[in-house]
Amino acid sequence: MKPAAVGAVEATDVILRDGSTLRLRAPVAEDGQALVEFFSGLSEHSLYLRFHGFPALGPKLVEPMLEPDWQDRGALLASLDGGIVAVANWVRLRDPRAAEIAFTVGDEFQRRGIGTRLLEQLAARAADAGVEEFVAEVLHENNAMLDVFRDAGFTVTRAAESGELEIRFPIAPTSGYREHVAARDHVAVRASLEPFFRPRSVAVVGASKRRGSIGGELFRNVLAGDFAGSVYPVNRKADSVAGVHGYSAVGEIPEQVDLAVICVPGEQVLTAAEDALAAGVRALAVISAGFAETGSEGAERQERLLALVRDHGARLLGPNCLGIASSAVHLNATFAPRSFPAGKIGFSSQSGALGLALLEQAEATGLGVTSFVSVGNKADVSSNDLLEWWEDDDETEMVVLYLESFGNPRAFSRIARRLARRKPILALKGGTTGAGSRAAGSHTAALAGSDVAVDALFRQAGVIRARTLDELIDVATLLSAQPVPRGHRVALVTNAGGLGILAADACEAAGLELPQPSDAALTALAEVMPAEGSSANPIDLLGGATAESFAAALPPVLADPAFDAVIVLFVPTVGTDEDEVGAAISRAAAAAVDKPVLCTFVSAKGAPPSLRSAASVPSFAYPEAAARALGRAAERGEWLRRPAGATPELESDQAEAHAVVREATIAGGGWLDATATRRLLEAYGLPLVPERVATTPDAAVEAARELGFPVVLKTAAPGAHKTEQGGIALDLADEQAVLAAAERIGAPLLVQPFVRGGAELLAGAVQDPVFGPLVAFGPGGVLAELIGEAQFRLAPLTDLDAEELVRNGKAGRLVAGFRGTPAADEAALVDLLLRLSLLADDLPEVVELDLNPVLALPDGCFAVDARVRVADRPQGHRTKSW
Repeated sequence: MKPAAVGAVEATDVILRDGSTLRLRAPVAEDGQALVEFFSGLSEHSLYLRFHGFPALGPKLVEPMLEPDWQDRGALLASLDGGIVAVANWVRLRDPRAAEIAFTVGDEFQRRGIGTRLLEQLAARAADAGVEEFVAEVLHENNAMLDVFRDAGFTVTRAAESGELEIRFPIAPTSGYREHVAARDHVAVRASLEPFFRPRSVAVVGASKRRGSIGGELFRNVLAGDFAGSVYPVNRKADSVAGVHGYSAVGEIPEQVDLAVICVPGEQVLTAAEDALAAGVRALAVISAGFAETGSEGAERQERLLALVRDHGARLLGPNCLGIASSAVHLNATFAPRSFPAGKIGFSSQSGALGLALLEQAEATGLGVTSFVSVGNKADVSSNDLLEWWEDDDETEMVVLYLESFGNPRAFSRIARRLARRKPILALKGGTTGAGSRAAGSHTAALAGSDVAVDALFRQAGVIRARTLDELIDVATLLSAQPVPRGHRVALVTNAGGLGILAADACEAAGLELPQPSDAALTALAEVMPAEGSSANPIDLLGGATAESFAAALPPVLADPAFDAVIVLFVPTVGTDEDEVGAAISRAAAAAVDKPVLCTFVSAKGAPPSLRSAASVPSFAYPEAAARALGRAAERGEWLRRPAGATPELESDQAEAHAVVREATIAGGGWLDATATRRLLEAYGLPLVPERVATTPDAAVEAARELGFPVVLKTAAPGAHKTEQGGIALDLADEQAVLAAAERIGAPLLVQPFVRGGAELLAGAVQDPVFGPLVAFGPGGVLAELIGEAQFRLAPLTDLDAEELVRNGKAGRLVAGFRGTPAADEAALVDLLLRLSLLADDLPEVVELDLNPVLALPDGCFAVDARVRVADRPQGHRTKSW
């Protein structure tokens, strides 16, 4: 069946604490009889608690739940295995800000978290309709319903009346509520992925005895990997494969199957999936192609496959994927040409072939995996789900991702930010979003290139972004073998001066510093270095350096508090034993437990195995690769040292803001006029310069008298680039000057006091079609786009995000006081960005917003020009809610 779309709400999938899934949809007229049957099947106790009595079970009882308009009433029903298992609905009260809610879960499905998920989804949709508070009338003895309200994470108040409790709670999602939802998601997703990573039994559907077939080779891979459980081949003739008895259907297998891997042609997948799901399989990995990657027909087939999986409460990996490997149970359910080396990396790839190429390179450097997952089309299981699994997997110490797209960037940011505190996440992003192709009408939108959102996402979440496959492997090699550096200060120890110079250049390009050794280190080095050598950084031991030279020079360098890491560079010379040099470096690194040591061995034979004899010292072919990898590791260390930050709760007049947006969208959208712009920005407490709107030159003169001379006169035409169109006049000192400027510019006009001084900055927001709202901050004024260097972060910002925007880059130099100018008020600018972030996050209809310039003064800040463009809320719906 295809996902339903009723009214303004499409089908939504939720995940329960036991790992099972449910599809929620709005009830249609045809569901009336099924709903009556659902209520008829409830126990007398459940009926009494739901209706506070025993109602007449007929069409009139369920009629108010059917065909909800999502303005005055909303409803969702949940179904499983073709039957309704729960229903919930709300009805707006006379107070339009409040709605009464009720829900019912079938007796045998209670205590699984269904009611909580229904409440979450209804609250989100009611909030979209302008509802601010839910009200419920609950009997004292209805502990199940009371538990749902208590556990959901909303702030609940109670008022007792006779035998009932009146429960009231605001439904705006606070940070505490979001944490409750995230915690529920984590537990549920982990449970749902258990049969993928730790199956006790696997069926390979489409396993053929013919060598070379995908199903046959995948089945043989499972056998060759020494899988810890049972594996069964399934094919039409029930042929045995590799000596293992075959079955014609999963339902014929005598054991309960945890994971079914489907390798049949695309047009046969739904039939094979139905057979497996009917047999109780809760995890499907669909290797087969012929789905969304092939066009609209394939996309429709993929939707039907996912709907089928959801109808049975299961999870789906793929389709069009390479499969899954998990070292925990020695499972290699892929059609890779050979098995995967065991290690401590969890690896996900959106491209199966690229994933195999990366694993080939990784294995050459000694890296291995705890699990490898090819997510393919990501119809269901995605990298976000995998992050949830790897977060609590003790064997996985690092996560590596190859990504081509993001299904839910906000969830990725939330989960990755949490995981990255404990384990490094490395990512290689292929492809770009469509953001860069849109027409940009504001400075903010013009500055937001296609890759800006990805950079912002990774930076905020603590994800190390590699730009090439080589860099990804290099960074993984370093972080898997050595500690994270405590800072950016590096010592270079070399036996070749030219190599040291190249390394110094590479370090500077990677954001690393090369301080001089401390006096104590210089004294120690003077005793062991040749007289012609250099103790300056790079520390040059000269071409005659032996293993003993490195063994003597490295300990004082590693002990020097001036350095956070050491790169050793070595070129073999006549009479030097490379193996001994490698062993000397390894021994020195083993004694320096808190500082990373890495090496560049410029040798035709490569790095000697002795580099790993006492400590695993990673070696790189060229100094540029070593410096680049260390620079990325230092960025991780810097991110780890920062506090996590928090999203503050700020007051705003959301009713006024929504009214402005609603009026604008009803009128067709576009750039807001000056009055509507000011109403919107003031609703969020954004600091604005005083101004008056004038419709005639004489009115402009009167406004100037009221505000006081000198003044600024601007065109009030919606969306106008005032400077480019000659629509602004500054420092008008008297009435005649105002009159002349007004006649030149033309009505409508804005009159503002002329303010001198302060740094000119830009603050803005833009809605990215994939990532949602982005907040920008950078140098402002008429040269904003020419100067560039605006920085972006994804909304909602934490206080730390806002502080970083204010302090970093060229804008940070302006804020700190540039060339003798007084420093600006950082706190005021941070507050402005947080309020701008809240606005952008609350109102996806605000597609472009410019505050340019923002004048940053020593005792505050305010925007002197603002432009806002509004459009209908972007279309598109994610069926998956987690």
